[in-house]
Amino acid sequence: MASISAALKSRVRRPQYLEKVMKAEDTIKFFKPGQYMGWSGFTGVGYPKMIPTALADHVEKNNLQGQLKFNLFVGASTGAETEDRWASLDMIDRRYPHQVGKNIKKGINAGRIRFADKHLSMFPQDLVYGFYTKDKEGSKNLDIAIVEATAIQEDGSVILGASVGASPELLQMADKIIIEVNTSIPSFEGLHDITMCRQPPSRLPYLILGPEDRIGTAGVPIDPEKVIAVVESDKPDNTGPNAPADDMSEAIAGHLIEFLSHEVNQGRLPDNLLPIQSGIGNIANAVVGGLANGPFHDVSVFTEVLQDTFLDFFESEKLKYASATSIRFSPDGFKRFYDNWEYYRTMLVLRSQQVSNSPEIIRRLGCIAMNTPVEVDIYAHANSTMVCGSGMLNGIGGSADFLRNGKLSIMHTPSARPTKSDPTGISCVVPFVTHVDQTEHDLDVIVTEQGLADLRGLCPRDRALVVIDKCAHPDYKPMLKEYYESSLKDCLAAGRGHEPHNLERAFKMHINLMKNGTMKLDSW
Repeated sequence: MASISAALKSRVRRPQYLEKVMKAEDTIKFFKPGQYMGWSGFTGVGYPKMIPTALADHVEKNNLQGQLKFNLFVGASTGAETEDRWASLDMIDRRYPHQVGKNIKKGINAGRIRFADKHLSMFPQDLVYGFYTKDKEGSKNLDIAIVEATAIQEDGSVILGASVGASPELLQMADKIIIEVNTSIPSFEGLHDITMCRQPPSRLPYLILGPEDRIGTAGVPIDPEKVIAVVESDKPDNTGPNAPADDMSEAIAGHLIEFLSHEVNQGRLPDNLLPIQSGIGNIANAVVGGLANGPFHDVSVFTEVLQDTFLDFFESEKLKYASATSIRFSPDGFKRFYDNWEYYRTMLVLRSQQVSNSPEIIRRLGCIAMNTPVEVDIYAHANSTMVCGSGMLNGIGGSADFLRNGKLSIMHTPSARPTKSDPTGISCVVPFVTHVDQTEHDLDVIVTEQGLADLRGLCPRDRALVVIDKCAHPDYKPMLKEYYESSLKDCLAAGRGHEPHNLERAFKMHINLMKNGTMKLDSW
């Protein structure tokens, strides 16, 4: 048994678990090729670090690349030093349901990693339903789950850290459990609202009437007999700095603040709006920063992830309360959070992703959903995951959970993304998206730095004109209008003019990009 530090003793309040303390390298004996493995973590926080690193070191030292491979299940993405390193060492056979990382993306697109995308609200329940383990030999549970905790309660319940994600369900479905107790960060006890998953027809409603409502427990209850090891961790989450807001993202934020103010003036939104959901990235950061400086007070948030600008929002005293499943702050943001722990801890709650992304709660609360796509088309389909129809960029995450069910469903994107050879670059408004993640039936508003298209109540032909006029980059606007008008003429003549497309030309901009490095066409 490894020596036990005073810090670890203070965090582990169940003596039985102290008998199972060992070093990360001593756990390698528990792992076999082909195991079904769950990790805690969501958007690069709250993930195990010691054991995944020890396993990667073991593979590298013994040249076991491609031989010690696992089926890996995590609520969302984890840290680059763990999951992405595993991908570079060919340690991942299958991966569900979301990923972010250079090497794992490369492994998926090269066919080495079998990846299946899923809405984040659905993944945990499908795991409990046995959908991911139905073809597994022997036990239909996960073989092992590794979870990062910040404390363990007297009854053995696990106090998670900066994320909840799918950890409750992963622990629920695991035959064996290893707990990494991170003593380098404060205990997050009291910050979580944990609910477990029951099978239909015995599932219960989530009785949440507002972001501040709590319906669960502080810790994740587990069977203590499943715990085979406890490892002390001293590694913080590897988040890195957030991209600063630029002129483009601030212009988008400005259009959105103006739109929301208009909705308030028209009586379609209350003065303090409705619960906000905001995705990840510099546009989302700028939007939240704009709200912190905006005219709205007593705002609430019901979302997946809180980023650094939410700290500004809290301190502006305009944000009343926030519910999420993860707090993904930069290192400076985490320091700010920990330094003002007593202030922030009363203003937010972390839930499982099955609750934070619950379609029923999102619809009932009337969330204002704001997310960033890869591209949108003139009829308001959105592609959030794929490059040119077949290249995986990242998983869909929870964007569709919110966009399908929110009161207002908003997609914000640059009108174009510059490339090395073209200062205008790739148009993010296209005739037809090459992969549909969010359908035309789900989106209400598209906004770029050029302007905002309010699509509510418009037929497809009217939507196309508004999207091209308000959102397209000036370099691409004439091209898109020409495509629409020629398609309209041909389709009306053929008696199929509801949503006009020319199938020979619909992806011509994308094909030209792949062949010639630009979406700009000499002619259609």
